[in-house]
Amino acid sequence: MQAMAANSVCCSAPTTLDPSPSFFLHRRPGKSGSFFGSRVSVNRSCNRPQGIPCRSVKIRAPTVIVGEIANFAAYAFAPAILVTPLGALSIIISAVLAHIILRERLHIFGVLGCALCVVGSITIVLHAPQEREIESVIEVWNLATEPAFLFYAALVITAVFVLIFHFVPDYGQTHIMVYIGICSLVGSLSVMSVKAIGIALKLTLSGMNQLIYPQTWAFTMVVITCVLTQMNYLNKALDTFNTAVVSPIYYVMFTSLTILASVIMFKDWDRQSPTQIVTEMCGFVTILSGTFLLHKTKDMADGSAALPVRIPKHSEEDGYEGEGIPLKRQDGMRSASH
Repeated sequence: MQAMAANSVCCSAPTTLDPSPSFFLHRRPGKSGSFFGSRVSVNRSCNRPQGIPCRSVKIRAPTVIVGEIANFAAYAFAPAILVTPLGALSIIISAVLAHIILRERLHIFGVLGCALCVVGSITIVLHAPQEREIESVIEVWNLATEPAFLFYAALVITAVFVLIFHFVPDYGQTHIMVYIGICSLVGSLSVMSVKAIGIALKLTLSGMNQLIYPQTWAFTMVVITCVLTQMNYLNKALDTFNTAVVSPIYYVMFTSLTILASVIMFKDWDRQSPTQIVTEMCGFVTILSGTFLLHKTKDMADGSAALPVRIPKHSEEDGYEGEGIPLKRQDGMRSASH
């Protein structure tokens, strides 16, 4: 069990609140994945990705926990439509720290991607709606049981069951959208429940005990169920497909569905003008552009690698599959196999 837990920390993303998977993964060629399929290789003897010392895993686990606690607190004080898109800032911090600590070169496209994320984040912050005043977790429960959100939740649950029982057995290993779709759909419900728990804890600490209400524990059970589901299928996605492809797709789907769920449940846009809504969407698109630019060019070195315009879907003769980012070919592997 300890080995499984260590491997989960190593290979999974901050699942519920932060849709940016870990990049401490070592890519190796795989034979599954018709859409940029590449497996990651994990050193099972130490329960860590190859090339990453156990010490870095031990350091990373507490920082992930601290980050998730901070994210949890953010949902208690700000609308999800503001908090969730700002998760892209973690990508900028990772890029800057990699440049400073790991001496990785941040090329011009990386700088441009970071700038786009910053501009988009500022745009959203300046035009985000005010947090709705909520006096009790019962009020959140009433919002969650309104017909509009119940219809959305029913659609999400139905789609998740269809993906799990119909598409995963046949297409899970070959189509990246199956695993990511499950994670994103479930994640939108988990964020709404996390926000409800955050509000309950905030009110409890201020003197109005919300732990006596069964609704608080109902939201807690929803969070636990959703987080376990996300961890399971996000790990499968990271273990099957290229992390640099999983991350931006997951970020886009997770954030978009979370914003949609927040708009339906908390009616964020009812308190805003059309101009503010359009400006927020422009900021969100700007963040998406910066995120994709960072991930699609993160392995580029000035003058040493270029992104191919088109990659073949299958390259069975070389034992490699097409990827959205260039991988250095190791000729020694061919001779070793003979």
